[in-house]
Amino acid sequence: MLERIKTVIDSLSKSERKVAELVLAQPNLVANAPIAQIADLADVSQPTVIRFCRSLNCSGLQDFKLRLTRSLVSGVPYVHSMVSADDSAHDLAKKLFDNNISHLLRCRNELDTEALERAIKVLSNTHKIEVWGQGQSGAVAIDAQNKFFRLGVPTVAYTDPHMHGMSASMLKPGDAVVAVSNSGRTLDLIRSVEIARDAGADVIGITHSKSPLAKRCSICLYADTMEDPDLYTPMITRIVHLVIIDVLAVGVALKRGPELIDQLEKMKRNLKEKRVRGHEN
Repeated sequence: MLERIKTVIDSLSKSERKVAELVLAQPNLVANAPIAQIADLADVSQPTVIRFCRSLNCSGLQDFKLRLTRSLVSGVPYVHSMVSADDSAHDLAKKLFDNNISHLLRCRNELDTEALERAIKVLSNTHKIEVWGQGQSGAVAIDAQNKFFRLGVPTVAYTDPHMHGMSASMLKPGDAVVAVSNSGRTLDLIRSVEIARDAGADVIGITHSKSPLAKRCSICLYADTMEDPDLYTPMITRIVHLVIIDVLAVGVALKRGPELIDQLEKMKRNLKEKRVRGHEN
């Protein structure tokens, strides 16, 4: 329910939006408050509260409260925001696939293509690439290293704050950093980015648009999913980050041109030695 409100809030009337903002700010209070108190706190009329509920395809306030309460139940939300304890395997698969697809489409539509072009240009011409990420974002950083080093660019991933903190001070103009963070609020990562910028390196951020990290990067590619990193395991955000890395890697490969083809073919021939013969497909 909270995710649905965030999705439709811009399409609501001015007065209904006041109710939506109250729900997002104090969902537990609204779930238990009478209509008169909700209307008073939102500074709207009681009929406006009802109209707000119906804008969310609820039959009325009680139906809205019931759905809101279900979404606030603790336990299952720590696994994933879209599932419930009584979901079948079929329901789980459908919800998770559909949710990831919808967020990927949203990110694609909102991606700043100008910033993307600049990021690809920087990564195509840099002396070296360092990818920084901690926790779940560390897995994305390692995936990025695996992609970029094959493109002929010296690349290293640091997932330990002490390592990227020390490395940041060794950077120089012409070097590039890709800083990945779901929340964009990790203090160690933000500090390393500040040191890297002071050293003259370009820093490309992959994070939430309103985060402290986004404000400190020279280029930022936003991944604004509706996962709360303080509550949910960031599954969707990780997928979005991985796809953004894929876009950057393919863009760099195209920029580096035909000379890269021989190198990739040589690498592929070497890898064949590590596979069981007769099962090439």
